[in-house]
Amino acid sequence: MSLRFCPRCGNLLSIEQGPQGHRFACSTCPYIHNITHKISSRTYYKRKEFIDVQSSSAAWEGVDSTDERCPQCSHPRAYYMQLQTRSADEPMTIFYRCCDPKCMYTWREG
Repeated sequence: MSLRFCPRCGNLLSIEQGPQGHRFACSTCPYIHNITHKISSRTYYKRKEFIDVQSSSAAWEGVDSTDERCPQCSHPRAYYMQLQTRSADEPMTIFYRCCDPKCMYTWREG
């Protein structure tokens, strides 16, 4: 339900039962407006797109690399990125991907 404001004084209108049905009424001035039809609206929000860090090669384009040894093949360097995977008051999660094109193993810090 959206809020309605008085066109005379600008205060918030309330809904009350009147002699002819429901109506908007201002508590400050004598403004009254009878409700003659149902007022409704809906907003459909688009779901957030989920990026699968484990398998999406697009997510790893243009990321930096660092000295981090791959637990799978022992390659000395790995790409890394930080993502907020939990609530905002929790620290970000660091994901790594092996720089060796034959391995490309992905893991998280921890």
